[in-house]
Parts: sequence; structure tokens; C-alpha cells
Amino acid sequence: MEGIPLGLFAGVGAGLVTLGAGIGIGRLTASALDGVARQPEAVKDLQKLMILGAAFIEGVAFLGLVICLLGFFLK
Repeated sequence: MEGIPLGLFAGVGAGLVTLGAGIGIGRLTASALDGVARQPEAVKDLQKLMILGAAFIEGVAFLGLVICLLGFFLK
């Protein structure tokens, strides 16, 4: 691929990873708030699961970002 700069692909990849993580955490939060609205006594359990789920989503997003940057710098 001669005419296309490699940094462009890394930037697009990092943007897609960020977008996916944002959508995932938004859906997670919406579902948790829906669960709390339906069953207020389950706040503690839902909070623990939500934090764990957000950590997994951020971990995958960070891994994707690292892969994009490695592809950019290692060519």
C-alpha cells in the first residue's frame, strides 16, 4: 500500500476502539439504571456487576488501542 499512510489506519482503528468502548459502557449503564428502577434493593449487586463489566470493556478497548499503536510504530 504505497499511497496510503499507515498512521491513517492506526488513527481510524483507535477511533473505532474508542467508539465501541463508549457505546458498550453507555449500554451497560443504561441497563444497570433500568435494573435499579425495576428493583431498587438490588443496587449493590448491580453496582458490582456494572463496575466489573466496565473494567472488562475498558480492558478490551485498551488492548485494541495498543494493537493499533503497535501496528503504527512497528510497520
